[in-house]
Amino acid sequence: MARPRGKKRTASQAAATDSVELEAAAGASSKPEAAAAEPATRGRGKRVKAPPKPKPETDYFPEKRNLEDLWLSAFPVGTEWENIDKIKEFNWSFENLEKALEEGGELHGKTVYMFGSTEPQLLDVNGESKIVLIPIVVVVDCPFPPSDKIGINSVQRENEEIVPMKAMKMAWVPYVPLEDRLSRIDSLKTKIFTLGCTQRRSALKHLKIERVKKFDYCMPYYMPLQPLEDEDDTVINFLYPLEPPIVDEFDWEMDDYEDFSDQKVQEGSLPEGEKEKFKEFLKEKVRERKRELKQAKEARKKAIDDMDPKMKEAFENIKFYKFYPVKTPDTPDVNNVKARYINRYYRNAHYLM
Repeated sequence: MARPRGKKRTASQAAATDSVELEAAAGASSKPEAAAAEPATRGRGKRVKAPPKPKPETDYFPEKRNLEDLWLSAFPVGTEWENIDKIKEFNWSFENLEKALEEGGELHGKTVYMFGSTEPQLLDVNGESKIVLIPIVVVVDCPFPPSDKIGINSVQRENEEIVPMKAMKMAWVPYVPLEDRLSRIDSLKTKIFTLGCTQRRSALKHLKIERVKKFDYCMPYYMPLQPLEDEDDTVINFLYPLEPPIVDEFDWEMDDYEDFSDQKVQEGSLPEGEKEKFKEFLKEKVRERKRELKQAKEARKKAIDDMDPKMKEAFENIKFYKFYPVKTPDTPDVNNVKARYINRYYRNAHYLM
């Protein structure tokens, strides 16, 4: 079979093709650098440079103060468990407490023991009156722990209890300032101790209600060397179990059992048939209180007689400081509700801060 012939080129077409091929060959041999430098354009678009990514803005947080969380480490003794979170409703600041313990402050370099508490007060919050749970911190200036006991007392409870701190899972715990958190604990020599509680809130549901309520009635116990002013007080607080209960106070020197009972009957809070039983109840409460006062005096005398001379001297010079939060733009003003009173054992603070 005959091979097919290609289309015949004209003379002008052949000359043009040969000329282009010769120029390309000459260019490739004479300008190799230029050929290598020129980018390829076939099959690829021109590369577009992406715009630079914006630099992320740096978040600046205020530097934490060395003792900023000190007040939070002091367990708010006697605050109901369901109300503890209300303390953080406002961003409270205790810079006055921090300054007192830092260099130049009145408590700097001293051994101190601290406990927290709360005081509900009606305050102005953004133009509205509102009940606010104010945190307070009591600082005891003493080289020895003021006590290793806790008092459990309230109007709702018939009897006062004085129990060891460990019975309520409480103890004096050394406080570690922020700048020392990475140091070895055993090498620290802190002079600040706070009253801590290891009771886990998540475990409360497994406890009996009476046990849980005991925490609500706790208050730090302290036995002063000098008798309290009310140790000769003749007034008792009582709760008589009725529905509703009778909650009142009775002065065994000023009140008469018969007249007092008649008054309750007239008020309608005591049934006539309960009057004799009510009088016996009051008489027994008075006898209990007298026994308690006698035992307290004897216990104080024995404790003072057995006390180490150095500890006795420290207790003679003991001082109580009561700190309220300072005013900030984020917190309500508490200046008008400050009070020196601490509790029935510590009584009044020497210094109100």
